[in-house]
Amino acid sequence: MSTSAILPSPAASTDVSAAPALTLANVFYERRGTIAHVTVNRPRVLNALNTATWQDLRTAFEHAKSDATVRGIILAGAGDKAFIAGADISELARATAVDAERSSRIGQQVLDLIENLGKPVVAAINGFALGGGCETAMACTIRIAVEHAKFGQPEVKLGLIPGGGGTQRLPRLVGKGRALQLILSGGIISAQEAHRIGLVNEIVPASDLIPRAEAILNEIAANAPLAIRFALDATNKGSETSQSEGLALEASYFGLCAGTEDKKEGTSAFLEKRAPQFHGR
Repeated sequence: MSTSAILPSPAASTDVSAAPALTLANVFYERRGTIAHVTVNRPRVLNALNTATWQDLRTAFEHAKSDATVRGIILAGAGDKAFIAGADISELARATAVDAERSSRIGQQVLDLIENLGKPVVAAINGFALGGGCETAMACTIRIAVEHAKFGQPEVKLGLIPGGGGTQRLPRLVGKGRALQLILSGGIISAQEAHRIGLVNEIVPASDLIPRAEAILNEIAANAPLAIRFALDATNKGSETSQSEGLALEASYFGLCAGTEDKKEGTSAFLEKRAPQFHGR
């Protein structure tokens, strides 16, 4: 089955809980139940990232963050060839040094928003995830990919270095040695190799990509919303500190969780042998 047949499309959803789509030029946004589908919608250029697309991604994720009914987000690319094939080279070729630094900071800020959203984001990688596309995937909470997906940071082949966080997130995910080999060679690796080194969580058939992403988010959404947010914060912030500082941060968030209504509900439900009803309070 073509991946494009299973990615979100502007067609009306049959889900009665679906919300109206957010209208953006380069990104398709739709909430289906508790899941927001964010799809980079530039298939003619393999969903390449330009300034306008970064701005649309920021709008989409800010919308998802502020929508209390959204419990998780799926980020995908339109079509069946690419998740995001990288930066829009036609725009990059005209950039001055000042323009390039500004563009790098814009992308980094959007990806920081995605990484620290407080809600899980699954990257559903349906093809090429190169340069800024690989960096975007790395900012997501979980990455699942189709069998023919490709990954890489080929910026050095253009006389550049990764500018969207690749030199920082890739070593943290796969280790310094593997990251430097990818960054310095500009090589492209298969989904299978990406999975082997820990860049990708799962590989699935194309027909299962979105259903599997939804299943992961639904499994997470069954848990306490505040605990999910605090676990994300503790993991993200703790990874930037020493282990002792991270442990202190973890203890603080553990204490915050213990003061919530969700903790009372979760422990009561366990003792009463029933399913918990969490309300994010």
